[in-house]
Amino acid sequence: MASTLSVLTRNRNFRNLFLAELVVFGADWFVMVPLLVLLPTLTGSGVWGALVLAVDTGIVALLLPYTGTIADRFDRRTIMIVSNAAALVGVLLLLGVRDAGSAWLALLGIGVVAVAKAFYSPAAQAALPNVLDPDELAAGNAVAGSAWGTMTVVGASLGGVLSAAAGPYVCFWVGAVGLVIAAGLATRIRRPLQAPRERGARSPQTWVAIREALVYIGHRPRVLALVTVKSAVGLGNGVLTVFPLLAGVYGVGPLGAGLLFAVRGAGALVGPFMMRRVLTNRAWLLPGLALSMSVYGLAYLGTSVAAWFPLVLVLVFVAHFAGGSNWVMSNFALQGEVPDRLRGRVFATDMMLATLAISISQLVVAAVVDVVDERVVLAGCGLVTLVYAVGWRIATRNLSLTTPAAETTPGGVR
Repeated sequence: MASTLSVLTRNRNFRNLFLAELVVFGADWFVMVPLLVLLPTLTGSGVWGALVLAVDTGIVALLLPYTGTIADRFDRRTIMIVSNAAALVGVLLLLGVRDAGSAWLALLGIGVVAVAKAFYSPAAQAALPNVLDPDELAAGNAVAGSAWGTMTVVGASLGGVLSAAAGPYVCFWVGAVGLVIAAGLATRIRRPLQAPRERGARSPQTWVAIREALVYIGHRPRVLALVTVKSAVGLGNGVLTVFPLLAGVYGVGPLGAGLLFAVRGAGALVGPFMMRRVLTNRAWLLPGLALSMSVYGLAYLGTSVAAWFPLVLVLVFVAHFAGGSNWVMSNFALQGEVPDRLRGRVFATDMMLATLAISISQLVVAAVVDVVDERVVLAGCGLVTLVYAVGWRIATRNLSLTTPAAETTPGGVR
């Protein structure tokens, strides 16, 4: 088995893909945290921040069924580069958010970024196994699973610090430069990002391709279990809306909001690396997924009653340690279950369900954030995740990932 260090140092194609994702995720959070702090200041309400988060995840969720088919039909490297260019346009729109009357530009700009992410994410996720050798898969997934967490730490913490020191608009420019760098890194990936297709084979039409993927998932209980597991953490993700408000409650301002997002990212960073041993033992994956969901819910229940800000930071870290572990375990398991020709669509469905759950959670929080105490919101989100985890484990108790994936499904889907 390759080590996490060797897969980075020896595999140039994986390294460029990983670095491109690092920069994309970092730019995303370098923009998002200052924007979430700016909007309540300009408008006097927490609703705009909640709407931004809901637009960000909702658009991605709606587009993923379609963008997954694009990731399976067209060159994934090109999709990533074009997506970065489109996200750049969205970030530049945020420079026009100057007062309450122009707050709508935040929704437009983040909406454009969300469209770009909807195309980028399935292409990058589906490409990962194609730049790794078989003995590098576990290490590569652990490293790739840390990308989001790594740059949430860097992007959120530095975004909070720079926003407090120089203002949010400097952060928006930094995010724009990052997207240009990410596009450049994608051009340096030389290895094909999809398996060769049979000569003369025609790609199915969009709706046929989506139906094929859904039939595939529906006839495979193990795949169905894996594409629904991230929804638990997603349904609890409305907590992000109250981070800037929670920072105000503790009197720690933009820097405190940045720290909350940063420790969230730190947990998501450490979790994938700590779970590497679980990835090499498939018998542990389903119990590990149930445990990770439960810990997330319990940690936020604890956060809702904590009176000391450092303890809040510790509990947020624990919650997202569990959430990051959940993400990398489910991604790794899916890669072993799904063939390359369907991988983009299945991963898109997986991400769609997760982001749809996030959108629902954030819209619910947006409806109550100005009238319900922040701690009640935290407790509600944690309880929803915990209940989901218990129900998911009961529903999947008879499944096992230790036997090889079947080659066919009813209807001939391979």
